Amino acid sequence: MYVYGKNVIKELINSKEKINKAFIYENFTDKEIIDSLNKKNINIEYLKKYEMDKKVDGNHQGIIVSIDDYEYADIDELIVNDNPLLVILDHIEDPHNFGAIIRTCEAAGVDGIIIPKNRSVAVNSTVMKVSTGALQNIKVSMVTNIKSTIEYLKEKGFWVVGTDMDGEDYTKIDYTGKTVIIIGNEGSGLSRIVRESCDFIASIKMNGKVNSLNASVATGIIVFEAIKKRG
Repeated sequence: MYVYGKNVIKELINSKEKINKAFIYENFTDKEIIDSLNKKNINIEYLKKYEMDKKVDGNHQGIIVSIDDYEYADIDELIVNDNPLLVILDHIEDPHNFGAIIRTCEAAGVDGIIIPKNRSVAVNSTVMKVSTGALQNIKVSMVTNIKSTIEYLKEKGFWVVGTDMDGEDYTKIDYTGKTVIIIGNEGSGLSRIVRESCDFIASIKMNGKVNSLNASVATGIIVFEAIKKRG
């Protein structure tokens, strides 16, 4: 998998992530990054701009690295703490939303993120870039079936909080115990079968003419409310 952009690559260099190879624009001027790559004995290939542009569809900022595909965590790796807070993404499709959600969850101290295997964006180079290094500090688990995963988490003592427009005030919900917050698809929201599995439905009151929020914004509002309630 190719990862690009100065900030995320600086995070990768400082992490335990193995970098297989670096591709750098021939006029790249960030000596700190080049020196760091050389110290780790990472093979560097210098390319012309058009050659760089062919490798990724995005603003690479003059540097691209090749790493192994993302290794997802087992769901049990997300619930090692006594009182975990998890986030499930119910078929989020936009990699920019996913990357922003990862940043929000990591910043808030969420214990892990769960995504479905099908009809959902996976961890790719765009997600890595948007998350700006946060992915190195939070675990993501990919599951075959969200409903079965919810049932498993309930058996482990979790309360399940879905998010939708016609629920109760998100500030009135008790998030203090083991909690999983579910964020729905950008267009269709929570799927019916997932909604029916929730213990609570949290809603954010809209005062303007727009009646919905971007998935990553909604995640931030509810996750930080949950963190506040948990002390």
